[in-house]
Amino acid sequence: MKKKTKKTSKQNINVKESTYNFFYNIIIFILAILILYLSYSAYLKLIHYSPGEEQAENSKQSSEKIQLDVLNGCGVSGVADRFTDFLRAHNFDVIETGNYKSFNVDETFIIDRVGNKQNALKIARAIGIGNAKVINGFNKDYLLDASLVIGKDYYKLKPITGGD
Repeated sequence: MKKKTKKTSKQNINVKESTYNFFYNIIIFILAILILYLSYSAYLKLIHYSPGEEQAENSKQSSEKIQLDVLNGCGVSGVADRFTDFLRAHNFDVIETGNYKSFNVDETFIIDRVGNKQNALKIARAIGIGNAKVINGFNKDYLLDASLVIGKDYYKLKPITGGD
């Protein structure tokens, strides 16, 4: 008597199909890793995080060459030019001189444009204003380090009094 053997489903597996299934599983695994990476990258973009920003925030030293613009906020003709000459003589890179949006500025102040307050404080020391008059106006699209807005108290400051 011959024994009848029943073929199981494992015996019916085709080698070609199993090879295709193996490669499909590898592709699915790679795509899953890619999706996770892209999701993490999008998450970091959404919370506006980048390692360069953290490093810039932790930087406590002022730049060697500080670029700024000088804006006349008091309405007195020639004051911005006088401040520009003074700052350039003290190794500051004045990129532009112009008028502020109004001429009703009572006290001179500095706007920190890039988030490195040490640069703005260095300008404040050079012209003789207090650290409290340095404000944050961070704008990543702005190409200058700071903006100096000259107020009606300009006659008390170093560029006019001649102090160093």
